[in-house]
Amino acid sequence: MAIWNPWRGCHRVSDGCRFCFIHEGDKKRKQNTSIIEKTTHFSAPIKKKKQGIYKMKGPQQVFVCFSSDFFVEAADAWRPECWKMIKERSDLNFFFLTKRIHRFEEVIPPDWGDGYENVSIGVSVENQQMVDQRLAYFQSLPIKHKSIACQPLLGPVKLAAYLTGIELVVVGGEYHQKARPLDYQWILDVREECIASQIAFEFRQCGTHFVKDGQNYQLNYRQLFSQAKKAAINWYPGNNEL
Repeated sequence: MAIWNPWRGCHRVSDGCRFCFIHEGDKKRKQNTSIIEKTTHFSAPIKKKKQGIYKMKGPQQVFVCFSSDFFVEAADAWRPECWKMIKERSDLNFFFLTKRIHRFEEVIPPDWGDGYENVSIGVSVENQQMVDQRLAYFQSLPIKHKSIACQPLLGPVKLAAYLTGIELVVVGGEYHQKARPLDYQWILDVREECIASQIAFEFRQCGTHFVKDGQNYQLNYRQLFSQAKKAAINWYPGNNEL
Protein backbone atom coordinates (compact mmCIF):
# COMPACT_ATOMS: atom_id res chain seq x y z
CA MET A 1 0.00 0.00 0.00
CA ALA A 2 1.19 3.50 -0.87
CA ILE A 3 -0.13 6.99 -0.19
CA TRP A 4 -0.04 9.72 -2.82
CA ASN A 5 -0.98 13.27 -1.86
CA PRO A 6 -0.47 15.43 -4.96
CA TRP A 7 -1.87 18.45 -3.11
CA ARG A 8 -2.99 19.40 0.37
CA GLY A 9 -5.69 21.62 1.84
CA CYS A 10 -9.47 21.50 1.60
CA HIS A 11 -12.73 23.32 2.33
CA ARG A 12 -15.64 22.02 4.38
CA VAL A 13 -18.67 21.10 2.25
CA SER A 14 -21.11 19.41 4.65
CA ASP A 15 -21.74 18.48 8.28
CA GLY A 16 -19.43 15.46 8.11
CA CYS A 17 -16.49 17.84 7.66
CA ARG A 18 -16.91 19.54 11.05
CA PHE A 19 -14.09 17.63 12.77
CA CYS A 20 -12.33 16.34 9.64
CA PHE A 21 -8.91 14.84 10.35
CA ILE A 22 -7.41 17.05 7.62
CA HIS A 23 -8.52 20.25 9.36
CA GLU A 24 -7.73 18.94 12.83
CA GLY A 25 -4.27 17.77 11.77
CA ASP A 26 -3.48 21.10 10.12
CA LYS A 27 -4.63 22.92 13.25
CA LYS A 28 -2.04 21.02 15.31
CA ARG A 29 0.65 21.73 12.71
CA LYS A 30 -0.45 25.40 12.54
CA GLN A 31 -1.15 25.12 8.82
CA ASN A 32 -3.92 26.94 6.95
CA THR A 33 -6.19 24.21 5.56
CA SER A 34 -7.97 26.68 3.28
CA ILE A 35 -4.80 27.05 1.18
CA ILE A 36 -4.80 24.31 -1.46
CA GLU A 37 -1.31 23.77 -2.83
CA LYS A 38 0.76 21.18 -4.65
CA THR A 39 3.00 18.99 -2.54
CA THR A 40 6.53 17.88 -3.27
CA HIS A 41 5.07 14.43 -3.96
CA PHE A 42 2.95 15.61 -6.89
CA SER A 43 4.73 13.38 -9.44
CA ALA A 44 5.37 10.46 -7.08
CA PRO A 45 3.75 7.71 -9.24
CA ILE A 46 6.08 8.36 -12.19
CA LYS A 47 9.29 9.19 -10.33
CA LYS A 48 12.09 6.82 -11.35
CA LYS A 49 15.34 5.61 -9.88
CA LYS A 50 18.65 5.99 -11.67
CA GLN A 51 18.14 2.53 -13.14
CA GLY A 52 15.00 3.78 -14.89
CA ILE A 53 12.52 1.83 -12.78
CA TYR A 54 9.62 3.41 -10.91
CA LYS A 55 10.24 4.27 -7.26
CA MET A 56 6.61 3.41 -6.48
CA LYS A 57 6.54 -0.31 -7.08
CA GLY A 58 3.61 -2.11 -8.64
CA PRO A 59 1.32 -3.85 -8.32
CA GLN A 60 -0.14 -2.29 -5.18
CA GLN A 61 -3.00 -0.09 -4.02
CA VAL A 62 -2.38 3.64 -3.85
CA PHE A 63 -4.50 5.81 -1.56
CA VAL A 64 -4.89 9.21 -3.23
CA CYS A 65 -5.44 12.67 -1.77
CA PHE A 66 -5.91 11.80 1.89
CA SER A 67 -4.74 15.33 2.71
CA SER A 68 -7.43 16.88 0.51
CA ASP A 69 -10.24 15.89 -1.89
CA PHE A 70 -9.22 14.75 -5.38
CA PHE A 71 -12.15 16.70 -6.83
CA VAL A 72 -11.54 19.92 -4.86
CA GLU A 73 -12.17 22.94 -7.09
CA ALA A 74 -8.83 24.65 -6.45
CA ALA A 75 -6.94 21.71 -7.98
CA ASP A 76 -8.71 21.75 -11.36
CA ALA A 77 -5.60 22.99 -13.17
CA TRP A 78 -3.42 20.19 -11.77
CA ARG A 79 -5.80 17.23 -12.04
CA PRO A 80 -5.36 16.51 -15.79
CA GLU A 81 -1.67 15.78 -15.17
CA CYS A 82 -2.65 13.41 -12.36
CA TRP A 83 -5.02 11.54 -14.66
CA LYS A 84 -2.12 11.09 -17.12
CA MET A 85 0.07 9.65 -14.37
CA ILE A 86 -2.75 7.34 -13.26
CA LYS A 87 -3.19 6.09 -16.82
CA GLU A 88 0.56 5.59 -17.24
CA ARG A 89 0.74 3.51 -14.06
CA SER A 90 -1.79 0.86 -15.07
CA ASP A 91 0.03 -1.54 -12.70
CA LEU A 92 -1.19 0.47 -9.70
CA ASN A 93 -4.73 0.59 -8.32
CA PHE A 94 -5.63 4.13 -7.31
CA PHE A 95 -8.32 4.76 -4.70
CA PHE A 96 -9.75 8.01 -3.39
CA LEU A 97 -12.72 9.21 -1.36
CA THR A 98 -14.70 12.31 -2.24
CA LYS A 99 -17.54 14.42 -0.92
CA ARG A 100 -17.60 16.25 -4.27
CA ILE A 101 -18.95 13.50 -6.50
CA HIS A 102 -21.30 16.10 -8.03
CA ARG A 103 -18.23 17.42 -9.90
CA PHE A 104 -17.45 14.08 -11.55
CA GLU A 105 -18.52 14.93 -15.09
CA GLU A 106 -16.61 18.23 -14.96
CA VAL A 107 -13.27 16.74 -13.95
CA ILE A 108 -12.83 13.32 -15.59
CA PRO A 109 -10.35 13.00 -18.48
CA PRO A 110 -11.62 13.01 -22.11
CA ASP A 111 -10.84 9.31 -22.57
CA TRP A 112 -12.57 8.15 -19.38
CA GLY A 113 -15.28 6.22 -21.27
CA ASP A 114 -16.82 3.72 -18.87
CA GLY A 115 -13.98 4.23 -16.40
CA TYR A 116 -10.33 3.39 -15.85
CA GLU A 117 -9.87 -0.17 -14.65
CA ASN A 118 -7.23 0.91 -12.12
CA VAL A 119 -9.33 3.62 -10.43
CA SER A 120 -11.68 3.07 -7.49
CA ILE A 121 -13.84 5.92 -6.22
CA GLY A 122 -15.52 6.04 -2.85
CA VAL A 123 -18.18 8.54 -1.85
CA SER A 124 -18.39 9.77 1.74
CA VAL A 125 -21.84 10.16 3.29
CA GLU A 126 -22.65 11.04 6.90
CA ASN A 127 -26.45 11.14 7.14
CA GLN A 128 -29.56 10.31 5.13
CA GLN A 129 -29.61 13.69 3.42
CA MET A 130 -26.13 13.12 1.98
CA VAL A 131 -26.96 9.49 1.19
CA ASP A 132 -29.90 10.56 -0.95
CA GLN A 133 -28.09 13.52 -2.47
CA ARG A 134 -24.73 11.98 -3.33
CA LEU A 135 -25.48 8.31 -3.88
CA ALA A 136 -28.41 8.80 -6.25
CA TYR A 137 -26.01 10.56 -8.61
CA PHE A 138 -23.09 8.22 -7.87
CA GLN A 139 -25.18 5.22 -8.87
CA SER A 140 -25.56 6.51 -12.44
CA LEU A 141 -21.89 7.21 -13.09
CA PRO A 142 -19.52 5.16 -15.29
CA ILE A 143 -16.99 4.02 -12.69
CA LYS A 144 -15.43 0.54 -12.71
CA HIS A 145 -15.03 0.23 -8.96
CA LYS A 146 -17.27 1.99 -6.45
CA SER A 147 -17.42 2.08 -2.67
CA ILE A 148 -19.30 3.98 0.02
CA ALA A 149 -17.83 5.40 3.23
CA CYS A 150 -20.36 6.14 5.98
CA GLN A 151 -17.72 7.92 7.96
CA PRO A 152 -18.30 9.74 10.16
CA LEU A 153 -21.76 8.21 10.52
CA LEU A 154 -23.88 10.83 12.30
CA GLY A 155 -27.26 9.13 12.30
CA PRO A 156 -29.21 6.10 11.05
CA VAL A 157 -29.11 5.68 7.27
CA LYS A 158 -30.73 3.47 4.66
CA LEU A 159 -28.48 2.51 1.75
CA ALA A 160 -30.40 -0.33 0.11
CA ALA A 161 -31.62 1.74 -2.84
CA TYR A 162 -28.06 2.73 -3.74
CA LEU A 163 -26.07 -0.49 -3.42
CA THR A 164 -26.19 -1.65 -7.05
CA GLY A 165 -22.63 -1.81 -8.39
CA ILE A 166 -21.03 -1.09 -5.01
CA GLU A 167 -18.07 -3.28 -4.03
CA LEU A 168 -17.55 -2.20 -0.42
CA VAL A 169 -19.27 -0.20 2.32
CA VAL A 170 -17.22 1.02 5.29
CA VAL A 171 -18.60 2.57 8.47
CA GLY A 172 -16.89 4.57 11.16
CA GLY A 173 -17.28 7.21 13.81
CA GLU A 174 -15.87 10.63 14.55
CA TYR A 175 -12.74 11.33 16.57
CA HIS A 176 -12.86 14.57 18.57
CA GLN A 177 -13.59 15.67 22.12
CA LYS A 178 -16.80 17.25 20.79
CA ALA A 179 -17.57 14.41 18.37
CA ARG A 180 -21.17 13.54 17.64
CA PRO A 181 -22.16 10.13 19.11
CA LEU A 182 -22.05 6.93 17.06
CA ASP A 183 -24.72 4.35 17.89
CA TYR A 184 -23.77 0.71 17.37
CA GLN A 185 -27.27 -0.09 16.13
CA TRP A 186 -26.79 2.25 13.16
CA ILE A 187 -23.73 0.20 12.20
CA LEU A 188 -25.57 -3.11 12.51
CA ASP A 189 -28.43 -1.78 10.37
CA VAL A 190 -26.02 -0.84 7.55
CA ARG A 191 -24.38 -4.25 7.88
CA GLU A 192 -27.70 -6.03 7.44
CA GLU A 193 -28.44 -4.05 4.28
CA CYS A 194 -25.02 -4.96 2.89
CA ILE A 195 -25.48 -8.66 3.65
CA ALA A 196 -28.91 -8.63 2.00
CA SER A 197 -27.33 -7.15 -1.14
CA GLN A 198 -24.17 -9.31 -0.94
CA ILE A 199 -21.93 -6.26 -0.56
CA ALA A 200 -18.70 -6.36 1.47
CA PHE A 201 -18.98 -4.51 4.78
CA GLU A 202 -16.26 -3.22 7.12
CA PHE A 203 -16.58 -1.52 10.50
CA ARG A 204 -13.42 0.60 10.51
CA GLN A 205 -13.55 2.58 13.75
CA CYS A 206 -15.73 3.53 16.67
CA GLY A 207 -16.41 7.14 17.60
CA THR A 208 -15.00 9.06 20.54
CA HIS A 209 -18.54 9.01 21.94
CA PHE A 210 -19.89 5.54 21.32
CA VAL A 211 -23.33 4.22 22.22
CA LYS A 212 -24.07 0.52 22.59
CA ASP A 213 -27.16 -1.03 24.16
CA GLY A 214 -28.09 2.35 25.63
CA GLN A 215 -24.71 2.74 27.34
CA ASN A 216 -22.47 5.73 26.53
CA TYR A 217 -18.74 5.18 26.23
CA GLN A 218 -15.88 7.64 25.72
CA LEU A 219 -12.98 6.10 23.83
CA ASN A 220 -9.41 7.20 23.22
CA TYR A 221 -7.82 7.15 19.77
CA ARG A 222 -6.40 3.62 19.96
CA GLN A 223 -9.68 2.22 21.24
CA LEU A 224 -11.51 3.51 18.16
CA PHE A 225 -9.81 0.85 16.07
CA SER A 226 -9.27 -1.91 18.62
CA GLN A 227 -12.92 -1.91 19.69
CA ALA A 228 -14.13 -1.93 16.08
CA LYS A 229 -11.88 -4.92 15.40
CA LYS A 230 -13.06 -6.61 18.59
CA ALA A 231 -16.68 -6.34 17.39
CA ALA A 232 -15.73 -8.79 14.60
CA ILE A 233 -18.64 -7.84 12.35
CA ASN A 234 -16.86 -7.36 9.02
CA TRP A 235 -18.57 -9.36 6.30
CA TYR A 236 -17.55 -10.40 2.79
CA PRO A 237 -19.58 -12.23 0.12
CA GLY A 238 -18.68 -15.88 -0.16
CA ASN A 239 -16.97 -16.01 3.23
CA ASN A 240 -18.12 -16.78 6.72
CA GLU A 241 -18.88 -13.78 8.90
CA LEU A 242 -15.62 -12.37 10.32
